[in-house]
Amino acid sequence: MALIASAFSLLTITTAIAQHSVHGHDYEQEQEQEKRQKYTCTMHPEVVMDHPGNCPKCAMKLVPVSEKERSTSNAQRPTPNHQSEMSHPSHEMHESPHEHEMQMSMHSSIDLADPMSREGSGTSWLPDSSPMYARMFMFDDNMLMLHGAIFPRYTNVSTRRGDDRIDAPNWFMAMYSHPLGDSAQFGARLMMSLDPLTEGGRGYPLLFQSGESWNGEPLHDRQHPHDLFDELSFSLSQKFEHDLSAYIYFGYPGEPALGPPTFMHRPSAMDDPDAPLGHHWQDSTHVTFGVATAGVVWRNVKIEGSIFTGREPDENRYNFDQLEFDSYSGRISWNPTRNLALQVSYGYIKSPEALEPDLKRHRTTASVIYNLLLGQDTNWSNTFVWGQNHDTGEGKTQSFLVESDYQRGRDTVYFRWERVQKSGHELVLKPFDESEIFPVSGYTLGYVRDLSHGNGIDIGLGTQFTINGRPDSLDRYYGDDLGYAFQFFLRIRPSLHSHSVHEQVEHVAGMQK
Repeated sequence: MALIASAFSLLTITTAIAQHSVHGHDYEQEQEQEKRQKYTCTMHPEVVMDHPGNCPKCAMKLVPVSEKERSTSNAQRPTPNHQSEMSHPSHEMHESPHEHEMQMSMHSSIDLADPMSREGSGTSWLPDSSPMYARMFMFDDNMLMLHGAIFPRYTNVSTRRGDDRIDAPNWFMAMYSHPLGDSAQFGARLMMSLDPLTEGGRGYPLLFQSGESWNGEPLHDRQHPHDLFDELSFSLSQKFEHDLSAYIYFGYPGEPALGPPTFMHRPSAMDDPDAPLGHHWQDSTHVTFGVATAGVVWRNVKIEGSIFTGREPDENRYNFDQLEFDSYSGRISWNPTRNLALQVSYGYIKSPEALEPDLKRHRTTASVIYNLLLGQDTNWSNTFVWGQNHDTGEGKTQSFLVESDYQRGRDTVYFRWERVQKSGHELVLKPFDESEIFPVSGYTLGYVRDLSHGNGIDIGLGTQFTINGRPDSLDRYYGDDLGYAFQFFLRIRPSLHSHSVHEQVEHVAGMQK
């Protein structure tokens, strides 16, 4: 009996040791898995932590990210090309409303397959890493995003053709999207400007700027005001398998597939109140009364074409101009990495200027936009644009632009260099100089310090200084003195969108690994 008791005791001890070993191994595996697990909040998806707990914003219990991915029927996941995708519709689990809000916030309003940060003006592309200064609202399955900017300022432009004034360039935009099933989407956009009130019919002083007219005379050395309605558009997009999607876009007014994203939508130009001198060589078609565009996207490459009205907006900035589909354009866009956006485009523009109805313009553009997240609340954006106009009776003229904008917390420094070939006719010179081509340039350096930052509305106090270059043959019009301009302004816009903040945090974590 003693032998049996001893054997039973030995078996009990051995079994206990084995169970402890197995449980210990399981515990170590659980501990290791818990270290790798990320946790997020269903109410605030931008909150991501590496340990369980409660959300610091709403105190809700954090849930594992993997659970949310398994329970989501159309969650977006990054692809090797950093492009957001819809998962396969065969998932059986249902998503919660808050999870659906997170997914909807990721979609471009133009193309369901594109990330929202890629969306530029019209149907153009920005780098996927671009910051978004906007406020987003969710209404069930519907997304509404609001953004814009206003620049109350004092401007002083030197030379005989200069001027000084107090004004406030501005623009406001709303983007809306609604899913049509799991793989289709309806989008709509509204963009408005109060420039007709704040700038008047002549627009604001800007040395060597040209384009459009006032009181039947061509404007020169001034930037024309934008119309009250700059975009009223809608789009339909469809996502297919194998990274393929397509969309159609209609605008009255709208923007055709021609040129880079318009200057006020580029992160490299958002802090500069002035339009580029090469605006009418690069992106002036962003307000076009009558546009129809169709595009096909495969992963990070897009091919699109437009038919549109060639005539630029008339002097009445409150009306809707006549629609005539008499012009066309095509554009190829490529985002090879999340930090790069490249495009080349060509367009035929019939009778762009009301004072020159027989003018026909062929425009060719190419651009490179590079955006880099350097840390939490730190971003560096750069743009290079080349634009060429080939006008009836004038031949080819070129424009070049380089922009750079570095933002760190409350501080932003930006720079713009450009060089444009403009004819004497374009600059409204005397008849004997009208056929001559004059290279003009601008060098701008600016700084903005945010007084309010990250609280919903960013209010920055800024200043900038510009030096303009010109050939000596223009001294008879502009004087012998150095051409320069300076201004003091407030820059008012929405704060950085929370999704962009989340991307920045992830980017910093990735750099530290």
